[in-house]
Amino acid sequence: MQSDNLINLKKNDSTSKEKFNHGLPVISKYLIPITWLVFLSCLSYIIYFFPNLPQWQISGAFEINGLSIVIWTVVTFFSAIVQTYSASYMKGFKKQNTFLLTCLLFSISVMFFVASSHVALLLLFWLSMGILMSKLIGINKEWNEAKQAASCARKNYFVSALFLSIGVLLLAFQSDAYTINEILSKIDELPVYVNIIASVCIIVAALIQSAIFPFHKWLLSAMTSPTPASALMHAGFVNGAGILLAIFAPLLFKADILLLIFIIGGVTAIISQFTKLLQVNVKQKLACSTSAQMSFMILQCGLGFFSAAITHLILHGFYKAYLFLSAGEEIENSAPKNADKIVLKPLQTLFILVTSALGGVLFAIITGKGTAFDSGLFLTFIVAITVGQVTYNIINKSSLSSAKKLIVLPILIIAGITFYGLCFNGVTLLMSDMAFTNTPVELTSVHIGFGVIFLIAFYIMLFGIYRKIPWLYVKLLNNSQPYGKSILSFKN
Repeated sequence: MQSDNLINLKKNDSTSKEKFNHGLPVISKYLIPITWLVFLSCLSYIIYFFPNLPQWQISGAFEINGLSIVIWTVVTFFSAIVQTYSASYMKGFKKQNTFLLTCLLFSISVMFFVASSHVALLLLFWLSMGILMSKLIGINKEWNEAKQAASCARKNYFVSALFLSIGVLLLAFQSDAYTINEILSKIDELPVYVNIIASVCIIVAALIQSAIFPFHKWLLSAMTSPTPASALMHAGFVNGAGILLAIFAPLLFKADILLLIFIIGGVTAIISQFTKLLQVNVKQKLACSTSAQMSFMILQCGLGFFSAAITHLILHGFYKAYLFLSAGEEIENSAPKNADKIVLKPLQTLFILVTSALGGVLFAIITGKGTAFDSGLFLTFIVAITVGQVTYNIINKSSLSSAKKLIVLPILIIAGITFYGLCFNGVTLLMSDMAFTNTPVELTSVHIGFGVIFLIAFYIMLFGIYRKIPWLYVKLLNNSQPYGKSILSFKN
């Protein structure tokens, strides 16, 4: 009798192991290789047909063009990386298979969204992206903070989908057209107020999804999600605003609303740069950094360079995915410390300024932007700042001596700006079939004024002056906090 029970226990144990191992091989042996295969297929397609990619129309429902293929390539790469990483990182988590499948479905939603031509499909997949991302954020339903964060994110995504629906359907009903190309071809015939209202609604939808101030709280709260989900969110989801605005670029030009987009992006860039310095949590720092980078992407849209915004979101996606997937290693190998303090020696400051200026000249030579008195000058300014920040972060974390840092710093900045410029040229060529994706606007006093304000804010940030102004410090600290109910406060 005892031996029979022992045999039964062994059988049950063997059966349970088979059940546990049955789900994982399906994910790891089939879905992950398939995702890598799709990525390689998209990349090969771009390389083979570059720069003139064929366009495909599918019954008025989908349109496959340069933008969609570029985004497909990027999304499938990130999805494959995250799925591969999660296969071992989340081993033992009972929702592992659900998580991996949700990641795959999210990636598919992004791919269908960027290829959607019919307005119904565009709205459907925009909403599905939000629903699936909120599911990833709250994948651990036993953790109340994660549930609250998912609920906060879901509400924001629904509002975003609502605004997008109002804007797109208003255009569809007024133009009596239900595909994006047909609508954009008729915007000249629509009343001015229709174009303006639709543009504002589309912009709000984009701002919410990209966590642009004041809609950034959901992103700060979403850091309760598993690290792979955070990587996918910051590398793929929040970038959706750049794609959406690029699709509707002709409408935004017609409504003459680019200056508003520029101002919104500029304000968020300044706020996010400050709030990042107040964070001591690795993932919260990365969240504030993402909000800042998304604001630079919005700025580029406001300058008329939508192809630059797509370039920015691609490069940011690679950089931020790496930072999130390596965040655990940083936590493991570092002790708690106070918020970052930027300390630059005079010689380092001089090197950064001179090298960034030379990098800006190099960017102008490579891309042809910044050689005329238009918004191309500001684009060059943004690229120089972005590359300079990334380079500083890399150098600051390295163990190089001060002398070696002075040598490596200009090399990295020049190499980074060169790479950025080449990517910008490539993406611009691939998006050449889309109207107004690379159209500089007139440089106004508002642009110049904001550039001065940004430099002043950077000076205040660089020397920690904001810490000596109590009301400013408290205001920034409050703005950098996540949604209240998503903060650890439950007994369980």
